[in-house]
Amino acid sequence: MTAIVVCPLGSIAELAVRHKASHMISLMAEKHAFHRPGIIAADRHLTLKMNDITFAGTGDLIAPAETHVEQLIQFARQWDGVAPIVIHCWMGVSRSPAAAMIASLAVDPEEDDFALAARMRTVAPHATPNTRLIEFGDRLLERNGRLVAAIKSIGRGAETDGRASFVLPLRLS
Repeated sequence: MTAIVVCPLGSIAELAVRHKASHMISLMAEKHAFHRPGIIAADRHLTLKMNDITFAGTGDLIAPAETHVEQLIQFARQWDGVAPIVIHCWMGVSRSPAAAMIASLAVDPEEDDFALAARMRTVAPHATPNTRLIEFGDRLLERNGRLVAAIKSIGRGAETDGRASFVLPLRLS
């Protein structure tokens, strides 16, 4: 099954092995060190250094930028979909669900934004995608406001302890 596995940092090794993932995208703060699971080759791992904030100018924190989303889209389009891709951030609640939505639409531009958002809400009641990433993704993928509207339509996710993971099946499956 073609799928995106979304998880917090603490679950990347376990889930990469369990799902036999071939690629990984990490959305982590600049100074946060972690180890890439051995199952993921270095050339199949993208690290985007950013904090989980929705606006620039917050002290030393790095806001998600358009260049981050450009890199995410380019990397996703290089993924062949044969094996799952793991997308993670610190807690798996905001940055990584947003990245999963963007990656899914990058590889399947014919996907309906609202159907995708509803599918994510079904498998991830806790997901609250980072709105700044979603806005950049909407513009760069030429969704004409549909992605932003779809995310708004599902509302804020349920509270979580930061250990929740989910598998987002892609329509291409």
